[in-house]
Amino acid sequence: MQIPTWTKPALLSAGAGAIALAVVGFNWGGWMTSSSANELSEKSTVAAVAAVLMPYCLQHSKTDPKAVEVMAELKAASSYQRRGIVEKAGWATPLGGEKPDRALAQSCQAELTKDM
Repeated sequence: MQIPTWTKPALLSAGAGAIALAVVGFNWGGWMTSSSANELSEKSTVAAVAAVLMPYCLQHSKTDPKAVEVMAELKAASSYQRRGIVEKAGWATPLGGEKPDRALAQSCQAELTKDM
């Protein structure tokens, strides 16, 4: 059987086109792998939970007997220490939780220190 002479250039062009399509699709077309989609979904979920629990954290900061001392400590602390202060105060520990929620503490301290 005789293979036509145009077969090799056609196959090379098709392969180059497939590679170009994949590069353009993943870089600029918005395509993503399932692991990237799962990671994006996880980040969205954590942010949504923190947003829903934000009023709890703010209310807890207002009713805490040590609120004045903790707020003074927050004001004096640097920005990277503030999340730890909110966690230590217990304001970012959800009801029934054993340990503080990191995303909630971050968003709560941002809200508490917004006017500082």
